[in-house]
Amino acid sequence: MADLKTLREQMANAATEARSLLDQASAEKDEKRAAELEAQHDKAMADYDAMDAKAERLAKMEDIEARANEARETEERAKRESRRPGSEPGESRNGGDMDYRSAFHDYLRNEGRKGDMNPEARAVLEAGYSALNAEQRAQTTTAAAGGYSIPEQMMTEITRSMLAFGPMYDPGVTREIVTTGGNPMPWPTVNDTAVTAGAHTEGATLTDDGGKDVTFGTKQLDAFAYDTEWLRISKELMDDSFLAVETLIGALLGERLGRIANLQLTTGTGSSAPNGIVTASSLGVTAAATAAITADEIIDLQHSVDPAYRTAPGVAYMMNDSTLQAVRKLKDGQGNYLWQGGNVQVGIPQTLNGSRVVVNQQVASLGTAAKVMLFGDMQKYFVRKVGQPLIGAISDKDFWPGVGVAGYIRFDGELSDTAAIKHLITAAA
Repeated sequence: MADLKTLREQMANAATEARSLLDQASAEKDEKRAAELEAQHDKAMADYDAMDAKAERLAKMEDIEARANEARETEERAKRESRRPGSEPGESRNGGDMDYRSAFHDYLRNEGRKGDMNPEARAVLEAGYSALNAEQRAQTTTAAAGGYSIPEQMMTEITRSMLAFGPMYDPGVTREIVTTGGNPMPWPTVNDTAVTAGAHTEGATLTDDGGKDVTFGTKQLDAFAYDTEWLRISKELMDDSFLAVETLIGALLGERLGRIANLQLTTGTGSSAPNGIVTASSLGVTAAATAAITADEIIDLQHSVDPAYRTAPGVAYMMNDSTLQAVRKLKDGQGNYLWQGGNVQVGIPQTLNGSRVVVNQQVASLGTAAKVMLFGDMQKYFVRKVGQPLIGAISDKDFWPGVGVAGYIRFDGELSDTAAIKHLITAAA
């Protein structure tokens, strides 16, 4: 199997070849030859997509293996520290030397009270913390049920997983607002664009009837909570697995949180849920077909948004990958492809009609009466995040030999200005 660096180089070559084929097809006068070049282009892009998926899997696997190695090294360091001169480790409850993982589970079982821990486990835990220069973090719910505990390596994994399931929760696409609490956040709005001044008559008294008073509105960001439910991990699985199961479970739960965040921030109803960006957007263009869009309709969508928004740094198209696949084959009146693939080597993004394209798999696919494409200033959509996503670990109150793990996230989303983002909807049947 090719390594990650080689795959990236092959992707760059495929993108360069696809661009060359596009240019040749656009310049070709012979329709048959142009069709052959287009078919070669589609194959080059299919190869690119396949390599991209393989590179993503390889990168994730390398990350998991690296974290597994790191976890094993951490345990070995903790063992060495617990056996340093001057320490007197005893025998564990299992009859052998206590390792860091077992000590951490003992800490969880005692709900974070070090004084109630097995003395050997407490010594190993403190030695491991010292070796790692790590800090202990915990958020307790109730004394009877235990509490949340977030090891540093788990929090890092959650952050990485959330970025993998965008784009709505990712920084840089929408406007991100991070708060420590979840109190309601109202803010005033005003739309004075339809009001103008009037002609003045010399010597006349200015009208003062309130007819042109500024009208304000208000919107609000709340904080809606979502969880993954508890997932039990047996001690046997943790002991016998070839990798650090806690790290893997943390990544999987992070992906679950990422999926619900992207779903709600895209198509949330706004009723006891975020007002998703598709839901909140206003109508820009209705396509003539039920399962297809044209180049002219995309241009019409772009121009349905006022020029004041079209020049903003956050302006972009948003659609899912299957819609992008169809759009990539569209041409303008001169036979030039609308889609520009960018340059993966230097970080130039893909563009459509000069604006970047954001792929969001939660936007609807081509079909009857579907909102399949957005265009506008994405920074006008506010994403409110309450703190950071959490992974919680809790011991079983009946001394079940293992731990329960769950994920928790709290957020909201709202479009601050409905004129800033508009959608293209396909025709009704």
